Amino acid sequence: MGFLSKRKNKKFDYTPRFYKGEGNPFEIKHKFDDHRTTVGENPNFKGKLNNALDELKKNPDKDANRRILLIVMILVFLFFLIIGFDLSIFFPN
Repeated sequence: MGFLSKRKNKKFDYTPRFYKGEGNPFEIKHKFDDHRTTVGENPNFKGKLNNALDELKKNPDKDANRRILLIVMILVFLFFLIIGFDLSIFFPN
């Protein structure tokens, strides 16, 4: 009777009557999916993370990489200040 199985969603294949374009006009897709390497055939987290790191290494925009690194360093510094970490070990006397 279906007590143990999950209910599957219904799929509809609707095409508008006067639509002349290519593909489905109701397809939900992000506008940057074509440019991302993390979207697509990699279903696992490790594969997506490796693709993202490879893309970051091969990125020709060095200013963006420096900006990201600076933002991460500032956030780590603020985290250390919030938790009360003794920052004097980083600075020589």
